[in-house]
Amino acid sequence: MEHGRGKVAGHHLILGELTDFLTGATLADTHDERYRQKIVRLLIEQCHFSPADIRSRVPIELNLGGKTARVRLDFLLTLADRHALLVKYGPGSLITRHQVALAASWLLGPHQVPFGLVTNGEEAHLLEHVSGKVIVQGLDRLWDRAALEEHLRRQPLRPVTQRQREMAARILYAYEVDGRCPCDDTVCEYAGG
Repeated sequence: MEHGRGKVAGHHLILGELTDFLTGATLADTHDERYRQKIVRLLIEQCHFSPADIRSRVPIELNLGGKTARVRLDFLLTLADRHALLVKYGPGSLITRHQVALAASWLLGPHQVPFGLVTNGEEAHLLEHVSGKVIVQGLDRLWDRAALEEHLRRQPLRPVTQRQREMAARILYAYEVDGRCPCDDTVCEYAGG
């Protein structure tokens, strides 16, 4: 479907193509993707993270009895072989993403990811996952690589229990699969388990 100069795919207006700042891949140019590119550019250019520290479009497999789905986390930063910070982008209210970030922090490895950044591309909350508290507000106040390394040294490794994994999968499924827009094509839902 054409809409002005762009095409409409699902609920995203496709404005053409753009080059991914992190990987160099060609991506659909959407308003959401422009914000993701702004975020990764900020992480590299202003916060001094290396592109090698950052993974994008990180898949998270969810298995709930007979329900199975794959959702994607926008970015995951790893320092010294430890998941340090996850980034969840979404338009609108930041508060609605706090639970999503916390749930994802329990599903990315054997240990909880200690910090999460939720952002709509204009505002941001940096969360400390153990307490669930917002510890920094604003994209202009994000920690740089050295500050994240320092905060990470003070965070003990917190193993994730099977019960935490199950609860986190339920939360992510509710928010990211059941609660998604019907035309959202970024989530894969599978029949059966």
